[in-house]
Amino acid sequence: MPAQGSLRSRTAATVSGLTLRQISAVLPPEQAWGLWLSRQIVARIMAAFGPSLSGVRVDPVDTHLTDGRRLIGEWVRGRGVPTGAPDRALYYVHGSGYALCSPRTHRRLTGWLSAATGLPVFTVDYRLAPRHRFPTAADDVRAGWDWLIDDLGVPPGRMVIAGDSAGGHLTVDLLLQTATAHPAALVLLSPLIDLTFTRARERELLRRDPAIRSRDAIRLVELYCAAEQPTHPRLTLDVVTGRRLPPTLIQAGGAEMLAGDAIALADDIRAAGGSCELQVWPDQVHVFQALPRLAPEAVPAMREITAFVADALSAGDADRAVS
Repeated sequence: MPAQGSLRSRTAATVSGLTLRQISAVLPPEQAWGLWLSRQIVARIMAAFGPSLSGVRVDPVDTHLTDGRRLIGEWVRGRGVPTGAPDRALYYVHGSGYALCSPRTHRRLTGWLSAATGLPVFTVDYRLAPRHRFPTAADDVRAGWDWLIDDLGVPPGRMVIAGDSAGGHLTVDLLLQTATAHPAALVLLSPLIDLTFTRARERELLRRDPAIRSRDAIRLVELYCAAEQPTHPRLTLDVVTGRRLPPTLIQAGGAEMLAGDAIALADDIRAAGGSCELQVWPDQVHVFQALPRLAPEAVPAMREITAFVADALSAGDADRAVS
């Protein structure tokens, strides 16, 4: 990785600190108009600065699992990725602070992931706060994974799970559950792990996040989990003494407050005996991989993800061949 971010990335972070950070401080997520406007702003940023949708195909999914659970989401296939029943796939859990985004806002990113990896990407459209509170989003994420394995018959060892921001928390929670079959690998982009934002506040003492303050972010997350004690094991994730996670790649931006979460999670995965590659990209903002028109570093970061996914799936194929 470079010693510092590109001039364009550093300029973007500065401009964001003067604009987006100030806007997020005055929009009240507890009020319907504030939440609506926040959703509009995020969606427009991701559309304006995300990768191209050229060649991306989208197939909506609205179905029921054999046990009656409803699942909503979409298949996203980049250029050259075949249609039809997949024998391997990438399962993507989008971020949002549990309240803002959707598969649609992340479609440019998932389309790019699909084209880069050659895999079809399924994104679950989990229900959002404040209308739906904990553990609704986690239940929907679980339903998506169960559907891929049990209903479609895709072997878990031939899949990779990826998630960003709050989607990282939902993904780690899923994989810590004893009944969850593990994928070949896990990819996390700027994961939110500490829902008390204690680590984020510590990181803010070193450098302020150009997009949002921790005190504003926690107001958003509380729309989902405020009714539950933060010590609940599904919220305060015990990675060190829990199940060992699959091989993991974590990428975070050096300019964001959640870099502290990424570093701590990598340490915890290794302490539990797992394998984790951590990349903190200098001067990059939160989930910069979704903004290649703003952050040139998104392109080499995607190459790192692509290589990691390919290696993980190849290793799994080799292990199955030996056994």
